[in-house]
Parts: sequence; structure tokens; C-alpha cells
Amino acid sequence: MHVMVLGAGITGVTTAWFLHEAGFEVSVIDRQFDAGQETSFANGGQISISHPEPWANPCAPLTALSWLGRVGAPLRFVPRAHADQWQWACRFLCECLPGRSRRNTAAIAALAVYSLRKLHHVREAAGIADAYDARAAGILHLFFDPRPFARARAKVEEFARFGIEVRPCTREQCVDAEPALAAVAPRLAGGLFAPNDESGDAMRFSMALARVLADCRVQFHHGMTIEQLLVDDGRFARAMATDSAGKRYAFTADACVVCLGSHGRELLRPLGENLPIFPLKGYSVTAPVIDHARAPTVSLTDEARRIVCSRLGERLRIAGTAELNDYNRDLDQARIRAMLDWAEDRLPGAIARDQVTPWAGLRPATPGGVPIIGRSAYPNIWYNTGHGPLGWTLACGSAAALVALMRGETPVLNFPFRRG
Repeated sequence: MHVMVLGAGITGVTTAWFLHEAGFEVSVIDRQFDAGQETSFANGGQISISHPEPWANPCAPLTALSWLGRVGAPLRFVPRAHADQWQWACRFLCECLPGRSRRNTAAIAALAVYSLRKLHHVREAAGIADAYDARAAGILHLFFDPRPFARARAKVEEFARFGIEVRPCTREQCVDAEPALAAVAPRLAGGLFAPNDESGDAMRFSMALARVLADCRVQFHHGMTIEQLLVDDGRFARAMATDSAGKRYAFTADACVVCLGSHGRELLRPLGENLPIFPLKGYSVTAPVIDHARAPTVSLTDEARRIVCSRLGERLRIAGTAELNDYNRDLDQARIRAMLDWAEDRLPGAIARDQVTPWAGLRPATPGGVPIIGRSAYPNIWYNTGHGPLGWTLACGSAAALVALMRGETPVLNFPFRRG
């Protein structure tokens, strides 16, 4: 059986891996000229099992109001004359209700724990453990206000029930775990250390895994923009795509898996499928490390600013913010400066600020933060999309679970898989 994967980001290549491992004939189509060149290109680098709570939680509405007008605010809403944006925002508010937020957190946590196990399997089986600046040094969540720290500590037992280990840390223990925090130690209220979390370069992982798959005769069609999915007698028949010269191609397969991030929604709309996905724009800066003593080796999350920081070899990746701004990918220089100012304040002298590479990408987000995994209304069109800011964290588990569903198996997960 030939399965066509649409999209070669971290979700697409891991889906292709598990399909190939299960014995399917696999091909992959992507508009870029290598794997991992869009949302996976320069994300925060965290494999954050310890952060299953979605953006949509009971504290979010008031917190978002407090951020209005702030240049470096973690969440920014840019109103557009776009019905989908307003519909998504209204559904987001509904998902902030306590019961819905608890349900979504439990689903994300179950998938995240499962995904970490599958990541370990993939990198060992594919032999790419050294290909993507991987670090298994944990993630340290930092708090500069005692009140949010107290609320976070209260959730430690809940996370333990999900199988997620998180340890509360005093400011002294934070510095013991990551000596580069010495400069900000007097301001710290405390931290939560997740020893089993990891970090790494999602783009390099995607490229390395794609090379292994290509050697295994998985066919990659790069430079092809998918424009239309055609159905025949209620089933997927072919995908129409255009290359950079404008030449049109028809790709056929027995089934397809949509892993197109924020762009899948518009592709599927003519088929009557209305995926609740909207792009959340995120930013990052990547810079060379110039002082190893001041640059962290443990991945950091500043909970007050919603900024994450990951060491990728001799580089430091700083990422954050969520901007509801349609498909706009322009770089807002004020946001870039805000992240650089964060680095200078929290990790003074660690990076070469004059050698920074800025980036913005579109995270495919569902209102409740739970990805869409499973069968569409068509029997041979499948979804693995909508992972929001947790695509790197959830990629391997999502792919493994989807392929199990495609084989008629039931993944042992407390997760709301789509059944068609």
C-alpha cells in the first residue's frame, strides 16, 4: 500500500519513518527543497514533556489582557477582517474553561510521555543521535514572582500522575543546576526542573531522518507546492502540485496523510473539511555563544515572559511569543529586540548580539492545543497536524499513534483521536 505524506516538516518526516517501519510504500511531497524548512526550521528546540498545559487555560484571558500594549508581550492579537481568526479566538476562550483545560492538559501529557519514548526509538534505529545537537540535560522552568511559582508547585503532584517528573527548586538549586543563572539568582523566586526533558535542533533532526529515509527508498518530491486534493467516488485519488517553474504534476497514492501545518486548512476546505487550525506566529533568534561560562547548557523556560532558551552546540536559540496575525511572517523588529534584551538581562555576555539570525514561523494551533490525529471524513485521507508550539515535543508520538490507527490498531493512550 502506497501512502503519500504531504509535508516534510518534523511531523511529516516522523510520519514517513513510522509508515516505512510498518512496511508501507511511502512518498513525501513538500514545497521546500529540503526537510524541516518551515515551522521546524528555527523553533525553540525544546522537547518539553513538562509543559503539557495549553495556552488555553483558566488564567489565559486575564493574563492576555494584562499584556495588551506591551511590545514584548508573549501573546499578541492582531485583529484582521478574517472570519476564521475570530472564530478561532472565540473557540480558544471556550477552551479556557477549567474542565476543558484539564481535559486538554491530560491528553497532551499522555501524548508527550509516549512521544519521548518514540523519539528515543527513532534516533537509535535511524542512527541520528549525533546529528541534531541533542541534549538530554532537562529543562529548568524559571519563576521571578513568588505567586506564579506557588501555583506551579501545586501542579507537581498532578504532573506526577501523568508520569512527568518535575522537581521544585530554590534559587540556589536553580543555580546549581545551571551555573549560568548566577547573574539573575537574587531575582529568582525558584524553579521547576524536569530532568527527563530534552532539547535539540528540529530542523537538523528532520533533515537527518529524511536522508536515512531516502536511503531506504522513501521518495521525496521537493519543490512541489500542493494546490489541490482530488477525490473520486468518495476517496482520495491524487494530489495536484506545481513546481517552481509553474509546471503541474499529479501524484497518486492509495492514501495520504496531511502534515502541512497551518496550510492544510485551506487545502482541505474544498473537500468540506473545516479544520480548527489557525497560525500562531512565533519568533526566534539564534546566535553564536561567545562565553561558555555564561551560556546555559540546560534548556531554560522563563515562565513570566514565555521565552525559551536552548543550547544547540555552539549556538544559543532563544524563542517565544505567540501572535495571532493570520499568515503574516514579517519580522517585527521590536519583538526581536525584546528577545535580545531578555538574553542580555538574563544571560549577560553569553552571545554575540551582532551575529544574530532572526526568524519567524507559523505554528499550526488548535484552540485547545490538542493536535488533530486520525482519519478524515474520507476513508483514505488522514491527519497529523495542529501541534501548535509542541510540534517537536509531540512529533514522534503523533506519528507512531497515527500509523497504529492506519493499521487498524488502537494506541494505548488517553487521547481524543479523530475517527472520521
